Amino acid sequence: MTLLLLLLPFAMALVAALLPSNRWRPWVPPLTAAIHFPLTLAAVFGEPMESHAAWIGLDPVGKPILLLISTLFLVTSFYLTGYLKYHPRRENRVFVACLLCTLGSMTLVAWSRHLGIMWIAIETTALCTAPLIYFNKTPQSIEATWKYLLVGFVGIALALLGSFCLAYSSLHAGLHPSLVFSDLLRDAPQLSKPWLHVAFVLMLVGYGTKMGLAPMHTWKPDAYGAAPGAVGTLLAGGVTSCAFLCILRIYHICCAAGETAFVAPMLVFMGLFSMAVAGIFMVGQQDYKRMLAYSSVEHMGILVLGLGIGAPALFGTLLHVFNNGLTKGVLFLSAANIHRSYGSTSTGVVRGALRRLPVSAGLFLAGFLAITGSPPFGPFISEFSILNAGFGSGHFVASGLFLVFLLVIFIGMGSTVMLMLQGKVPEDAPQTIYREGFLTVVPPLLLLGVVVMLGVWIPDSLSTLLHNAVDFLEVQP
Repeated sequence: MTLLLLLLPFAMALVAALLPSNRWRPWVPPLTAAIHFPLTLAAVFGEPMESHAAWIGLDPVGKPILLLISTLFLVTSFYLTGYLKYHPRRENRVFVACLLCTLGSMTLVAWSRHLGIMWIAIETTALCTAPLIYFNKTPQSIEATWKYLLVGFVGIALALLGSFCLAYSSLHAGLHPSLVFSDLLRDAPQLSKPWLHVAFVLMLVGYGTKMGLAPMHTWKPDAYGAAPGAVGTLLAGGVTSCAFLCILRIYHICCAAGETAFVAPMLVFMGLFSMAVAGIFMVGQQDYKRMLAYSSVEHMGILVLGLGIGAPALFGTLLHVFNNGLTKGVLFLSAANIHRSYGSTSTGVVRGALRRLPVSAGLFLAGFLAITGSPPFGPFISEFSILNAGFGSGHFVASGLFLVFLLVIFIGMGSTVMLMLQGKVPEDAPQTIYREGFLTVVPPLLLLGVVVMLGVWIPDSLSTLLHNAVDFLEVQP
């Protein structure tokens, strides 16, 4: 089953590349997702299939990330069939094949139990998603693609250097050097502390670039603004979650080495700084897709802040990975519908969206309320959990700033959203052929249903999954 789950997306990518029909090729991702998702459920909730000592294995931390990736891809793949229907003459061979390879590389990140394999998998996601950003073939998309690649390559190079430093911390301590996580966790108390510190900083900056933490976030507004909505969903909910998993790995090793006091203040600062930067750029934002990019910067900051607060906030942090990923799906998919109807992402053009696209605009409004932490949506529960843990553990200043930044972001984001949705459709607004359809409306609606559910009830199976991950991360030397 392990090999099938890992190889299935790449095999189906080859099928998509060889399939001659531009019309039928968009159905390959839903078919792949329909197989990948049940296999994921079996791997996540079934009996353990791999030893933690293996290079490839699914541990308690990788399971929730894999479940999120598979869920997002399942919903997004069906949306894509409706999206590509409006581009019948545009060649989609490379797009579909790269989309499936992205699923395969993200799956490999979740299964990686080796620093080298994890790094290769993350790098593969960058190479596979670059053609997806360029799909519209506009000057903005090619600029965004190059910025995404160049900034990402710098970050991933720093992450590789950090991996070498982590391995050298074993060698410098007289231990047998290893890049296997179980070995590093076992030997963590004996690792060379200076080299471990250098490794953490480099990997935080490197994988933080892939997450889009400020100030390494500069690729995000352009990439999210130029990419199709479905690609934005996978970037904001999938790729960034994989990068966060990489930071979780080095965080876990540092905590096992007794270096929590070193890493925690850095994580708290990076988290709050990302939220502050997002708030500044969200006030007065006139491009709603770039606004979503800064929202992603904010929530990556929340995740890192939760790590910095420590053990009391771990459950809320892992839950927020889910809530953020699913809510971003609602926002990006509904925003894509609005973009396709108006032909613009500017609030100067997009007005009265609730009248022109009542379902998509309603979903976008609900997504805005959810992502800003309003009840009864899932992000409210996870953000409140992190906030409560912050005050409970004595992080009064950080928690207070957390509340202030949430308020600023709510006001800034809300002014843009209300400008888009309210009022009358301008008489000179572009008229397009797009009409709301089943395949472009139901997927974000399903995601919204899950986000609401997580705000009022967390299934026991998911709660157990997250608690197991928390227990795994809290292992002390």
